[in-house]
Amino acid sequence: MYVAALRVELEITGSLTLKDKRQVVRSLLDRVRGRFNVSAAEVGQNDSVRYATLAFVAVANDPTFVDRMMSKVGDLIEGEPRAAVLSRELEFI
Repeated sequence: MYVAALRVELEITGSLTLKDKRQVVRSLLDRVRGRFNVSAAEVGQNDSVRYATLAFVAVANDPTFVDRMMSKVGDLIEGEPRAAVLSRELEFI
């Protein structure tokens, strides 16, 4: 069994309120959950208007598959025009 956890720190550009930020975060989390079989949540900076920390976790029996899936998740996040990726960290547990 292989478990991978991806942690992504974002700056939500153009966000002026928590409502603006949560709209972007919810959209990202829903798209990732819908496209990939991963768990996803906002795990940090919940009260910040411009910054968010998201986490994604996947479990599989092939480490290459998990690595590729998390790479695709990261690419989807980086393609979001309303958010800038500040850091991206992949960890195998």
